[in-house]
Parts: sequence; structure tokens; C-alpha cells
Amino acid sequence: MAENLQKLTGALLEAARTAGADGADALAVSGRALSIEVLNGALEHAERSEGVDIGLRVLIGPRQACVAASDTKPETLVEMAERAVAMAREAPEDDSIGLAEPGQLAREWDLAALELADPADEPDPTALERAALEAESAALAVSGVSQVQASGASYSRRKIHLATSNGFSGGYARTDNTVYSVAITGEGLSMERDHAAESRSFRADLPPAAEIGRLAGERAVARKGAARPPTGAWPVLFDERVSASLIGHLLAAINGTAIVRGSSWLRDALGEQVLPTGLSLIEDPFRPRISASRPFDGEGLPTRRREIVKDGILAGWTLDLATARRLGMESTANASRGTAAPPSPAAGNVALTQGGQSRDALIRDMGTGLLVTSLMGASINPTTGDYSRGAAGFWVENGEIARPVNECTIAGNLRDMLLSLRPANDARAHRSRMVPSLLVEGLTIAGE
Repeated sequence: MAENLQKLTGALLEAARTAGADGADALAVSGRALSIEVLNGALEHAERSEGVDIGLRVLIGPRQACVAASDTKPETLVEMAERAVAMAREAPEDDSIGLAEPGQLAREWDLAALELADPADEPDPTALERAALEAESAALAVSGVSQVQASGASYSRRKIHLATSNGFSGGYARTDNTVYSVAITGEGLSMERDHAAESRSFRADLPPAAEIGRLAGERAVARKGAARPPTGAWPVLFDERVSASLIGHLLAAINGTAIVRGSSWLRDALGEQVLPTGLSLIEDPFRPRISASRPFDGEGLPTRRREIVKDGILAGWTLDLATARRLGMESTANASRGTAAPPSPAAGNVALTQGGQSRDALIRDMGTGLLVTSLMGASINPTTGDYSRGAAGFWVENGEIARPVNECTIAGNLRDMLLSLRPANDARAHRSRMVPSLLVEGLTIAGE
């Protein structure tokens, strides 16, 4: 299949050249996926999918256009190229678009070191069903669980190949294996639910399915009798399950697209302090067996490790070629690309400096406040950084978890929140966003 993808991208580039394009890049993606879901000890849903998608971007001077298809017949490739060229001729001019210079392109990489794809055979559907049943059974075995809403297991394998008219050609495969369970405690209006899910690139790295189901059950039972917390200003501890969302807001604010548009609450913060002294945020695309690792970006540039925040100071934006040109900077090799749209910047694997205390130690230190284990909804002002989200978790009194809480809202300003972070030491190494539990001071909680 890899050879077929390479041939497809080559044929798309040739079709674009014949149609009159000045330059082009082509992306071919093949994938297959299998998912199983069980309910009440029986198979509930089974789905298998596979296919190939292709995308072509053509450039005519300072204009571009993108087209995509899932049909790979030769006549389709010709039609795609002709349509794209016709569209590009009518597109608005943009001096920032264009392919990388040949000297910028990645020329060699070590896929074996990245271990993106599990060499093991695709799992049999019965093996996935067995894992899902084990997770469900373990969740139901937890005292206090009234039912399991869903348990499942899935596998996917995806291959991509990118080629450009100025000499780049490269591809790789990646796999994903997942087991999950959603458990419920209580009945009627008093029902509470929680879940557990684990995903790994290599199936052998997954925790036992029964362990995942048990954790889902225990989390659900711990939420029994949840009620609203008091209203006021309190410290909030974002559990490791949800803490990466805070760093996600920072990453969105330093994305080159937001900076170019002037629509970011960090638009003037380059070189300024955005995290407490001593904390750094590192992007590393070379972590083995991690979902966002990759040898090159969506424009064929070699990826590299970089410090996004160094000792609390914002060190750079997240850029592709177009946003870098608009800002008079160099691309950070963060172009992300789908078959139907041009490249745009996106961050990959990131890791935040861990603290020296456990989550339990931070709970003791916070005294009275809120431990957040789930977030829902969002009202984030991208220009001001004003933050408001629905939350659920546990109320903490005298440094100990006192009771489960739900139906509350937490609010603050992201700039202030990030500057007050205190990290725990519980980040999990298999996550693409490796962020520990984070204690934030002085948020407003709307509850009772």
C-alpha cells in the first residue's frame, strides 16, 4: 500500500503539471479501522472501515486551490488537477503561500526509532470483543455500579504519503489501539457516570482491559451523591485527566494563525512571562510510540525539538510556512495537513515541567477548594483570555476530599491562571500532551 500511495501522489503531481500548475503538493492517506462495542455481556455494535483519500493543492503564482477525492481512478486524478487549476486562477492573491525552498525540505529520517506503527498483526474482532467484555465485567463488579453504558475496543492503522513538485517525497504509518468503559451509579435523576479509556500506539502497551473497566467503575461510584459546591473564589486543582486542556488554551493562543489575525490574548507576549519561573513547555516530535510524533511536517520540513516556553518565558509561536512569512519569521515545522485543505500550523507532542509534589500533596496544600476531574462546555474569549467552563469533581476541605460535586462553573482569566500554576508530578509518559495535575489559585466557582 505504501508504494501505491507514493504512485498516487506522483500521478497527482504529474496531472497538476499537465493542467498548468506552477507548483503543487499531493497527499494520499489510506486507513483501516475496526471497532467493537458490547452491552450487557453481548455484542452491541461492530464496525469496520477502510479506504484511500487523496488531496491535491496547486499553486499558480500567488494563488492556490485544494481539491480532494476518495476515487483513485486515473481519469479522476486528471479531473481533480484541472478543477484545482481552474479554481486557483480565480482565487485571491496571497504572497505568503508557496512551497518550501528545496533546501528547507527533509531529506532523511529514522522511522524505526519513532516506532509509530505496531508491527503486530491486526487484532481479530473476537479479541477486541473479548477485551470489551472484560472491561464491562470488571466495571460491573465494582460495588455500587448500577449499569455500564458502554464498553468497547478498537484498532486503526493509517498510512500517509506526501509529495511536492519541488522534490519532497515521504510517508509513514501509525497505529492506534484503544479500550474504554463508561460506568453509571445510581438511578433516575441521581445517576452519575464516569469513564476510563486508554489508547496506545502498540497494543502490547495497553493496560489490561479489566483494569480499565475497574477504574471506570470506581470513578463512577466515587461520584455517587454529587451536589453543587459553594459559590465563591477558591483554589482549583485540575486533575491530570483534564489539566492538558489549560495548556491547550496556551497552544491555541500562540498558534500562528491567531497571531497573524491579531485575535490572540497572547498576541503581544513573545519574550514575556506566561508561566511561573522554572516551568518550561517543550515540543518533542521524536518521542517513540507517541500519537503526535512525526519525522516531517505537512509541508515536508524536518521536525525538531523546541522550547515553546523556557523558564516561564514565551520563546516562540507555532508556525507553518505561510504564517511564518506573514510574520517575517521561519517556520517551526508545525504544518498540519488534511487532504481537503491547505496546511495550517498545529502543535504536536508537548511536555510541561513537572513539579516536586504529588497530587495528594497539592490537595493538602489547597486546604479548601475544588478538584476538577471533568470539564464540559466552554466559553473562552480568544482575544481577552476570559475563561468559563462547566466542571465536576470533588470538594476539598481541610486538605482532604470531602464529597463529589457537579453542575458548577469555574471562571477566570487564562493569563492570570497560567501565571499561578503549580504542577504536580503525575504526568503520564504515554500521552502526547504530557501535563501533570495543575493547581490554580483564586478562580471563581459558581455553584449553589
